[in-house]
Amino acid sequence: MRAFVYQRVADVRAATTAGAAGQGVRFIAGGTNLLDLMKLEIETPLRLVDISRLPLKGIEVTPEGGLRIGALVTNSDLAADPAVRCQYPLLSQAILAGASGQLRNRASVGGNLLQRTRCFYFYDCTTPCNKRSPGSGCAAIGGFNRIHAVLGTSDDCIAAHPSDMAVAMAALGAHIETRTADGSGRTLSLDELYRPPGHTPHLETNLAEGELIVAVVLPPPPRGAQIYRKVRDRASYAFALVSVAAVLAADASKIHDARVAFGSLAPKPWRSIDAELALIGQLPSREIFETAAEAGLKGARGYGHNDFKIALARRMLVAVLEQLAGRR
Repeated sequence: MRAFVYQRVADVRAATTAGAAGQGVRFIAGGTNLLDLMKLEIETPLRLVDISRLPLKGIEVTPEGGLRIGALVTNSDLAADPAVRCQYPLLSQAILAGASGQLRNRASVGGNLLQRTRCFYFYDCTTPCNKRSPGSGCAAIGGFNRIHAVLGTSDDCIAAHPSDMAVAMAALGAHIETRTADGSGRTLSLDELYRPPGHTPHLETNLAEGELIVAVVLPPPPRGAQIYRKVRDRASYAFALVSVAAVLAADASKIHDARVAFGSLAPKPWRSIDAELALIGQLPSREIFETAAEAGLKGARGYGHNDFKIALARRMLVAVLEQLAGRR
């Protein structure tokens, strides 16, 4: 780990001002991902701005009936919150499916959204990686790519986003609120937060220098039953090979509403509007669920070792939808 300057701040304005002071500045809260990257010298910040004491740890009901979640709420506290467990069980399930209790006790909501890929080659500094070293190439494309993405990739990067929580957030239609050094802020959907890899996979989000996520806002709870399902190589503390977050509001004659998001298939949590459109207004049936799964994986591309993910994701979505519809 390289030497760095440590700075603790007491308010949001001080944090954003420090964050915008120049390149080489990083915010740190729980540090569950950043510190590992610093030890491997994948991340080499010149200054760490400690935001862990900022007043961003509340969970509040919004005037519209949703939830506003402070960016420094821990994953454990969010999963255990009574409103989340009752009205957004999908989110609680996703958080509890990820990492260990010790990590969930430290990891923050904002940090979870911004965690970096678990690509083998990203973590191996002896191999080329455009995300780690722009222009060096992508070793994963022709290498061992079993855990890599099949949707939204580019010829420069096929790394997958690792978050479980973010997949549930995407299915629930979450937005983030940010603040910048001039005191202004903006609201972004998760889709607007993340950048596609294109030719610049090292640029992972659309946040500006010093722009700080201060909250995640969930809209009012969606109609219907919710579930998060994750397939992984071992039963605990493993990143997903494929995950599905889904919400289905249906009766015996019609699907009234549907939400579908995939995890570990793309460089970001992947909400599938195509799958949702294939479901809404249709008679619940295995045939319709299979049609939606085909629509959701349209355009997916395997790279050899990860070809199985496409078929696995289709089967998972069909099984989840059947469970939500009460058919199994």
